[in-house]
Amino acid sequence: MRTKYAIRKLVEKALDIKKLTPEIENQINSELTELGYISDVDYEALELLMSEMDAGRIKLVPSFGYS
Repeated sequence: MRTKYAIRKLVEKALDIKKLTPEIENQINSELTELGYISDVDYEALELLMSEMDAGRIKLVPSFGYS
């Protein structure tokens, strides 16, 4: 993805569809691995995603067929 605040954009996608899909989760992990750090904007976005998941407003979609 490699755009400015890519993680924030992925979190926005998850918030829009109200689901954290395996694809979005993998893209977030890939960005974190490639960057080796996290910007304040991306960190705040991840905090928001986690709080929304804790509140039950965002569902974690299971990854069927993956081991």
